[in-house]
Amino acid sequence: KMATGQWEVLRKEARQLENEIDLKLVSFSKLGTSLRVDSERANDGRGESSPLLPSQNSSLTCDAMGMEIDQLLSRLSSVNELMNDAVSSIPGTSAPSPAMLHALQRHHDILQDYRQEFSKTRSSINAYRERADLLGSVRRDINAYKTSGLSRRTEMYMKENEQLRTSDRVADDALGMAMAARESLAV
Repeated sequence: KMATGQWEVLRKEARQLENEIDLKLVSFSKLGTSLRVDSERANDGRGESSPLLPSQNSSLTCDAMGMEIDQLLSRLSSVNELMNDAVSSIPGTSAPSPAMLHALQRHHDILQDYRQEFSKTRSSINAYRERADLLGSVRRDINAYKTSGLSRRTEMYMKENEQLRTSDRVADDALGMAMAARESLAV
């Protein structure tokens, strides 16, 4: 009788945790999708004025939500283990009913499904972050190259201009000496 009462309390807690995890997983998935959509919108080829990486706030929100879901999954796992212990502690004369065993298996299956969904969503978000970081790095490298290319071109034009001025001075000096020699010969 005691194990059955404990079973009901644990089963109620498991259902509450499952509902909470389900809501959090939906929100987590939407957050991951919004990160991708925002980035795609920001980088749709209109230029480099839009940020490529997700904002720090959305990244922190994503991390916090992931940790929270991970904790909820751990709690649900503990509750499932306690439910398993409660079923095992039912005295031999009143063995657990098939409905109870089915419910226990169903709770284990739900936990496994949630773990898989969470892992898949977290992997997707991490892959997106890595991609965004890589693209951001490439974009920064391209911008640095463009900026340094402009500097190099400007520097080359300045050197060429200086060489032209030097050549002009040398020509002026040669003409000046030639004119002086001509004047000295004419006298």
